[in-house]
Formats: sequence, structure tokens, C-alpha cells
Amino acid sequence: MILFFCSTLANAQTADFVSGKEYVIDSIQVVGLKSFNKKTVISYSGLRRGQKVRLPGDQISSVINKLWNLDLFSDINFYATNVKENSLTLQIEIEELPTLNEVKIYGLKKGKIQGIINDTELEKGKKLSESFLTNTKNYLTNKFKKEGFLNTKVTLNTVPDSTNVNTFNMVVNIDRGNRVKISDIVFNGNEQFKGNKLASKLKNTKKRAFYRFWKSSKFIPDDFEEDKKGLIDFFKEKGYRDARILKDSVIVNPDNTLTLQFDVEEGNRYYFGDISFLGNAAYTDYQLSSVLGIKKGDPYNGVLLKKRIADDTKPDGQDISNLYQNSGYLFSNINAVEVSAVEDTINFEIRVTEGKIASFNKITVVGNEKTNDHVIYRELRTKPGELYSKDKVVRTVRELGQLGFFDAEQISPDFKNVDPNAGTVDIEFGLQESGASQIELQGGYGGGGFIGTLGLSFNNFSMRNIFDKESYKPVPSGDGQKLSLRLQASQFFNTYSFTFAEPWLGGRQPVQFSTSLSRTNQFRYDFFTGRADKSQSFEISSITIGLAKRLRVPDDYFTLSQALTYQYYNLKNYFTGLFTFGDGVSNNISYTVSLSRNNTYTNPIFPMGGSNFVISGKFTPPYSLFNKIDYENLGNLPAYQSINSEGEMVADQGKIDQEKFRFLEYYKIKFSGTWYTKIIDKLVLKTQTDFGFLGSYNNQRGDIPFERFYLGGDGMANNFALDGRETIALRGYPNQSLSSRDGSTLYNKFSLELRYPITLKPSASIYALSFLESGRGYQGFRNFNPFNANRSAGAGVRIFMPAFGLLGIDFAYGFDNVDLTQNTPNGWETHFIIGQQF
Repeated sequence: MILFFCSTLANAQTADFVSGKEYVIDSIQVVGLKSFNKKTVISYSGLRRGQKVRLPGDQISSVINKLWNLDLFSDINFYATNVKENSLTLQIEIEELPTLNEVKIYGLKKGKIQGIINDTELEKGKKLSESFLTNTKNYLTNKFKKEGFLNTKVTLNTVPDSTNVNTFNMVVNIDRGNRVKISDIVFNGNEQFKGNKLASKLKNTKKRAFYRFWKSSKFIPDDFEEDKKGLIDFFKEKGYRDARILKDSVIVNPDNTLTLQFDVEEGNRYYFGDISFLGNAAYTDYQLSSVLGIKKGDPYNGVLLKKRIADDTKPDGQDISNLYQNSGYLFSNINAVEVSAVEDTINFEIRVTEGKIASFNKITVVGNEKTNDHVIYRELRTKPGELYSKDKVVRTVRELGQLGFFDAEQISPDFKNVDPNAGTVDIEFGLQESGASQIELQGGYGGGGFIGTLGLSFNNFSMRNIFDKESYKPVPSGDGQKLSLRLQASQFFNTYSFTFAEPWLGGRQPVQFSTSLSRTNQFRYDFFTGRADKSQSFEISSITIGLAKRLRVPDDYFTLSQALTYQYYNLKNYFTGLFTFGDGVSNNISYTVSLSRNNTYTNPIFPMGGSNFVISGKFTPPYSLFNKIDYENLGNLPAYQSINSEGEMVADQGKIDQEKFRFLEYYKIKFSGTWYTKIIDKLVLKTQTDFGFLGSYNNQRGDIPFERFYLGGDGMANNFALDGRETIALRGYPNQSLSSRDGSTLYNKFSLELRYPITLKPSASIYALSFLESGRGYQGFRNFNPFNANRSAGAGVRIFMPAFGLLGIDFAYGFDNVDLTQNTPNGWETHFIIGQQF
């Protein structure tokens, strides 16, 4: 409340105060101060000596509002004193809000107290207004009611602090009571549907049951109101258009549980009658009717009708609105109108306002602080001058998210300068850069010695700026190229690898060029010295050059990839059980071709839908067709024989295998299919199947000892995997335990995984998961039996941080023994995940 007083002071000569007259401020007084000083308050007010003010007037009202909005005072009064002919003294009387010194919260566990303090801003220095105290109490009460504690009681007690002026200590007592559960849900008036059927349509309001562990039975008022709308929608989907809830009651039982009671009126069941279209010129009635998919005589379904007109839950849904939106009709409007109802039949008229055809005008991007514009613009499907298409806008958002340079959850197309008369629209894509580089730095003890790993991965690299010193922030970036370096070493082995990829070779077409180089050296363990024997070594050198092109047929989600690889294996005095020869070389020249289709949704870390399929074949030249070597009778030739202990000439298997594998001859077929299905909200089901087969052209040469599949465990590459093996994850079992010692030539794997995100922020994406898996490795098709496999189940968590990549841990239970002839389960296994996905 604001009070203006004109006072005649004793023993002073004053003139009469004239309302509305302009006065000069002779002086400013401030009373009621406790912690603030006079100059601070005057500074806040903006008033000064000699200033002209009109009383009453807007100037003083503005000052009052200004001081009040500071939330520092509980009362503000202005007085006019010492009024003279043209001047006066302004007196500001304030009452300061008390300040919070210390807060103590009782009734909660220690781990939750700090979260409450952060949420309510109950921190030292906070001004304690009545509204703040009321809002804090209401927030805490409602917070715990939403968690099912309907009887929550919150009290806030403030006590003056003896050490400071106008400061208080606060004690917050929270009595949540017991969580209130729903014991029963009762329906009255339902004739067509059973009560259990109707109760199942309450998605977030469930009654207590021992078997329901995935959904709690707590009562949350907001969810209850939402579920009532869903219940009515269920009736409408079944044709009961007039269904309604006459009354709903929440009954508190003596055992502190709740009974929810619904009185419903189902009404009559209705059916669709004639459906006509009005105002459509671009599409015929037959075309629109085909998209609508509703025929005369179908049970009335208002929810389905709305989705077929415009499905707000699916930006790329197959509905009439999207049909027009994807053909340039940005300003189109489609409405379904009931025109008549004859008994139980409802006739509809679909009224279409097509509007003027629109086209894209200006397309801009903002927020790309590191990534160069040309990297973004080449991914845009929206081109200036082209007809507007909603599908192109949605696809552009996906392509920008798939780059991995931006926060996929924050990409937003902003429609600007929408002009129905000119038929144009500008679109601005808002981006937020996220870290695209990763570092891997590990150290550990294994294989008899210390193992150190250093990995650097730059996913938005710029090769053209590599000699520009100013571009090192800390490395040249912004051109969308990928560069990775990885070094790993111990006294028994060392590995070096380099990979580079240019996604747009030449800058005009989405043709990716990639190359990789690697070199590995393995040394034998000397049992006498406990150190590496450098005279016994196994060396692998490899180079790969690849091209991948985005196709347009059948659609542009397809990619055709091709690669040429040369690997050189060199064994020097390296006699182990891995190969039958310890001195010799093998050459692996292979051609790999793969066809993939990836239409997963925007976020590559946590796809909410879509699928990803890859089928690939790896082939070597069929040397057997032209080298004219009889591999079956090599043992009969003197060059491939040796003298045994009895002085006899016998076939030398080492020499034979050296000839067989001098140039590796094989083919390798693999398939991987992954589907992402949104269940509810952000709960996603990932379904995956994998298959691989390693075969030979010539049975006399047999299967090569390289390139085999090793199934089981976490799927992370073995440090000593020098034979080109592929490690396949199957959780719940030890690493590589589901294949023989020499590896498998065939495997299959099936996986179901439920995922739910905890946070998808650019700094860290975290999601929890549970899974079921089945699979095994086999020796050829004769032993293949997909039903004779190892099964497992478990749960885990994944954390993706831009600087470190993907990290995770899984706890899995193997239901079967590694040896399927045994009946005992393998039991629990813990798997740590670094830098890979399942």
C-alpha cells in the first residue's frame, strides 16, 4: 500500500500542499533501514536531489514499482514533508524482507536434501517473503503428492538469528506419511466392456498387483485426469461417440488405500455413413478416400478419423494433411464436419481449403559456431525456389541430427515471413554445437604386463586447414571429415592405426572416400625370463581404400559401399597352436561390397524409431581356378614332405598349410538388421538380428584360419586378436566362449532391448536398458541350429559423452551352460562397455 501524506511540522514554516503541482526535491530521507544503507536505496529508486516531481504522478508510481520489483522489501511508504512553496522533502519508509541464514530439512534422506534445496532456492541470502514461503510449502506438498504421498504435510518454521540483523534460520519439517496405493478400480454402468478392460486403458493409473513391477499403483491427480480423457477416447475408438463419465470418486479405505469408482454412460454405438469431400482440386475424391482409409459401415472411430486427417504424433504420418503439405500446400486446412446423423449412422463432409501453393524462399542456419556452412547446406533437403514440402523439412532435421555435430534434441526449424499472398516461406534451422571429438586414454595390466592405449577421434575434422596455425582450436575442424589415430602397446605387442574419411568427395555428391592403415606386432612370451622374445614375432600390416555412395533408387536412405583391402601376415619363428606353420607369410586381398539402408530417427545416440539394415559380402580372388594346384595331393609331393623321427618321408602339414594360405581364398557374407519401435513416451524397443558365414570356393583348400567369428561376452576386441577375427557380443557369457577355440565359420544372434533415456543433453546422454539375447557360433551349416543357442537376460546403463564416446556397464545372466550338453546355467556376468554399441 502506498500512502501520501502532507504534514505541517511543528515549529516550521510550511506552505499548503497543492495536489498535482510540480515540486523540486529538496532532500531525500530513508527510514526503516536494517541492513541496507541510505545511498543504496536512493540509488535503486533513481531519484535525486533537485529533481522535479509531480505529486501525485507517474514518476513516483514508477519508483514504487521499481523498488517493489526488487523483491527486497515487504512494505514501502512515501511521505512528503517540509513542504515549501516549490520544494519538499521526500521520505521513503521501507520494511526490509528478512534474509535466510541457514536451513535444516527433516523427514528426508540425506541424499535428497540438497536436491530439495536447489529446487526451492532455500539458500543462504534468500529473501523470505510471504509469497515465497507459501509457494515453497505448496511446491513441496505437491511434489510428494505426485509421488503418491497424498497425506504429505509440510511446515516451515523461522527463528531469528542472534548473530546477524534481520536474518532468520529456517526449519523445514516434511512428513510424507505412507505412499497411498490404489487397491481397486470399479466401473458402474458399463455393459459393452468389462471393468478390467476399461481399467487397462488407464495408462498411468493402475491398481495394486503383485505381478506389476513396471508400473506403480500410486495415485497422481494430473495423471488421473489425463487417463480419464484416454478412457473416453477408447470409447470413441470403438464407436461409442456419446460415451461420458457421469461421475468419478476417490474413496479412502480404512487401510489407507484408495478405491477409484467411475460411473459411465456408454451410449449407442455409431457407424460411419457417407463421407464426401468438398473444396479439393489438387486430388480426386478417390485419392483422398484412399488416404483416409475409412469406409461406409465401419464402426465410428473419432480418434482414427482425427489421425487420418492430421496425425500430430507423427510428423511424417500418412494422412491427408501431410499429403497436401508435401505437395506445396503449406496453407492448406482440412476439417471433418458431421453433416447429419440418421439413427446410428453419421455422415461426414471433409472440407478442404487448399490455399495457394507455397515455395521455399530463404533457407538459413544459425548456431553453427564450429561447423562450416557448406557442411550443413549440402545436407539440407529444403532448397530456395522449390515447392514447400513438410517431408523435406522433417528429413532435413534428421540429416542434421545424423551428422553427430549438433545436439539432435535441439534442432528446430523456425518458420519465418510466412506470406500466404506471395506463397513463400523462410525457414531458419536453429542448431546447437555438441562435442564431436573423442579421446581414449587407458592403462591397465593384462597379458603379463602393462598395456597403454591412446586413441584420438576427430569427427568434424578439416584437412585443408591442417597447415593453418590459427585453425588449431585445438585441432582444425568444421569440414565434417573424420580422422582417428589409435596407439596401443605393451612389452608383448604394439598396434598403430590411422583412419581418414571424407563424406563428400569433390564436394558435389554424397560419395564418401575412406582409407585406413594399421600395423600390429606380436611377440612370444619367454617362460624362462618372463619377458617378450623379440626373435619370435607375428606381424600384420593392412591398408584399405573405400568408396560409399548414397543411392536414389529405391530411395535415398540406401547406401552402396565398396572397399579394397590388402593384409600382409608375416610369421617369424612364431610357433603356437594358432597356425600349423611358424615361419611364412599370408596375403589377404579382398573386395567388400555392402548395401545398407538407414532411416533411423534424428538422434543417432538414442533413435526413437526407424531401422538400419546392412548386408555385405567380402570376396577374395578365386586363385584355385587358375593356379592349377592340386591341394588334395600336396602331401604326396616331395616339396611338401619332411623326414619324421623314424626316418620316413611324410606329409608336412605346416608346409601344406603355408601353400594353402599363401594367398587367402574365401568369401564372407554378413547381415545385420535393427528396428527401433517407440512403445510409449520415450520407451523404445530395439530388435536386432545378426548373421555371418565364412565359406571357401575350394573344399580341398578348406576354411581359412583367419577372419572367423568369436561369439560371447562384451564384444570388445581382444588385444591379441591378430588373425582378423570378429568378436560378437552376447552378454551373460565369458568373452568368445560361444565359439570353438579356432573360431566359428557361421553364427547367428537375436536381441531384444528396451531402452529409456534418463537425459539426452549434449554434455551427456544417459539411458537405461534391459535385454534378452540368444545366439551361438557353429562350424558350418551342417551343425547350424538356431534353436540350439545360448540365452541370456539382464540390464545395464549407457553414458555417451562427446569427449569419451560411449561408456556402459551390463549385468547379464546366462541361462545355459557354455557347453550345451551341461544343464547348469552359466550364471551372472558383468560387462564393461567402452566405445561401442550392441
